[in-house]
Amino acid sequence: MSVYPETEIKRLAEKAKHIRRMIIEMLAKAGSGHPGGSLSAADLVTCLYFGKFSSGEPIFRHNPKDPTWPERDRFHLSKGHCCPLWYAVLAECGYFPKEQIYTLRKLGSILQGHPDRRTPGVDVASGSLGQGLSVALGMSLAAKIDKKNYRVYVLLGDGEIQEGNIWEAAMACSHYRCDNLTAIVDYNHYQIDGRVEEIMNLEPLTEKWRAFGWYVLEIDGHNFYQILDAYNTVVQIKEKPQVIIAHTIKGKGVSFMENVVDFHGRVPTKEEAERALKELE
Repeated sequence: MSVYPETEIKRLAEKAKHIRRMIIEMLAKAGSGHPGGSLSAADLVTCLYFGKFSSGEPIFRHNPKDPTWPERDRFHLSKGHCCPLWYAVLAECGYFPKEQIYTLRKLGSILQGHPDRRTPGVDVASGSLGQGLSVALGMSLAAKIDKKNYRVYVLLGDGEIQEGNIWEAAMACSHYRCDNLTAIVDYNHYQIDGRVEEIMNLEPLTEKWRAFGWYVLEIDGHNFYQILDAYNTVVQIKEKPQVIIAHTIKGKGVSFMENVVDFHGRVPTKEEAERALKELE
């Protein structure tokens, strides 16, 4: 029997659906951006920000009224082009008024095409792929040096982890026993030019991370039970960084976007947006 009540799973599923609607709305309004990877990772980030441990405590400790609260957990979006997802989550949490999502990519907006520190809740700018795990490593080491007990989560793209800097950071995280650090790989199998397997195959991915000294969990990134189980498990691991390899579907939730590489970086037309929002009702 699951330790997560059905009402909690339903709450998170509805929240994720709402986040997906916000993503479609803001991208359609902006006229540019990246829907595919934003939609694929929506369940993972929703569970992180809005989910609870089996104990009932929030998974992610943060305070929208005090974005720089020193004891907060840290989240870094390494695949920064998927910021519509993060912006939707931050708005839903109350970091800024929800109506501001419609200023995405507008001149002077706090919501740029890649995250930067003008946005409340964003600690470090991102967008240059391959650097996020190094950023998370720095946060992790800072916590240890300062004797703080906050945790660090970093969301990586599967195409992104083809970059060498990721594996240098992976080696360092293991060397320094960064057990307060969890990487999440959004393994949706597509990148801007096509299928990951055809461009630079990552397999055997689980064995690679284990060889670098990481504790590895492999899950269905759209199964809320498995996502919550993964977040409950990683906090108990000592002496090793952890990676959650989450198998996801590019464009998840919108039938005509799912596993369509064109929607990596193409926003829906007005008609497509209306159709997508109807599907997400």
